[in-house]
Amino acid sequence: MRNIAAKIMYDGSKYHGWQVQKTETTIAGTLEDALSKLCGHTVKINGCGRTDAGVHAENYCANFKISSRIPADRLPLAINALLPPDIALQKAMDVPPEFDANLSSIKKEYTYRIYNSRIRNPFYCDRAFFYPGRLDIESMKRAANHFVGTHDFAAVRSVGSVTKTTVRTVHWYEVEEKGSLTELKVCANGFLYNMARAMAGTLIYVSEGKIAPDDLPELLTQKDRRLTGPTLPPGGLYLTRIWYEGKVSEMFV
Repeated sequence: MRNIAAKIMYDGSKYHGWQVQKTETTIAGTLEDALSKLCGHTVKINGCGRTDAGVHAENYCANFKISSRIPADRLPLAINALLPPDIALQKAMDVPPEFDANLSSIKKEYTYRIYNSRIRNPFYCDRAFFYPGRLDIESMKRAANHFVGTHDFAAVRSVGSVTKTTVRTVHWYEVEEKGSLTELKVCANGFLYNMARAMAGTLIYVSEGKIAPDDLPELLTQKDRRLTGPTLPPGGLYLTRIWYEGKVSEMFV
């Protein structure tokens, strides 16, 4: 069996997240159905993370094992013919048997997009969080700096998943205005359940004056989810970058 790594893009609006479910349509389930049909045998796919229902990915990595002799560089065209238009394989390559899209990843970057305007834009429906009020960008940047480093992020983690530790290392958190879009980019060695969306909600609270920018360190220390901002809707969240060592990294440059 060959181990294949693939770069995938998807619009998650119509799906119940990445992970296969018995009664719901998911990204992984849709890919497995198409791959199994193409290869003529059951294919199980392993993703780099469990994106929630409604979350999108511009750069997602998955690996799967197949017996088909189709060259890896031809797999995207072959499989995309069997996929709905909101999911697409961009690239694929043969990788060593031990490669695991999740366990082999070094760090990931999520981007939360806010459409900041008095009037909503229908083309950003389920693709950005509509926020008609004024954003205090400088206060948000100041607060975001406190997320950087190795901390216990229990204060921005929703209940719903089991993990050995809530300590993570955030490499950067950038707040950038691009016209009416404001992008919140956070890169970390791993993310807790709803962590990126809760961090974005906390910065909204900072902008609204409900949390002072320099209160973030103390709030993280208290590990109390009730003291930080809301978990923003999934439609504004995108997996935008992922890092690996070796040849797989070439697909994500």
